[in-house]
Amino acid sequence: VQLQASGGGLVQAGGSLRLSCVASGRTFRGYTVAWFRQSPGKERNFVAALKFNGDYTDIAESVKGRFTVSRDNAKTTMYLQMNNLRPEDTAVYYCASSPSVIRSNVAAQTAYGYWGQGTQVTVSS
Repeated sequence: VQLQASGGGLVQAGGSLRLSCVASGRTFRGYTVAWFRQSPGKERNFVAALKFNGDYTDIAESVKGRFTVSRDNAKTTMYLQMNNLRPEDTAVYYCASSPSVIRSNVAAQTAYGYWGQGTQVTVSS
């Protein structure tokens, strides 16, 4: 499956953005889809994940209460809704997917075999 991430941009602190991760080649049915982010000079960190059978979602503590994930009914798109953005949320955001993620491993980059190209989110103070 190929992934296309979009929706990034420049926003002021306190603003909102919605990122999209679109699958091509197949649907996300049965897959776990996740968002990671990477700031310059820092490691890539887990942000959120959603299991497409609707079994669960996971949100990193650093963004809990501000970020949510959802999907479309066609099971081809996953969304990351980001509210009350802060300058420290500035990063390149990547979506990733896999058909075989164990929930206890959902935050590990190595659990995902498919990655999108990333979309830049910049939050100004």
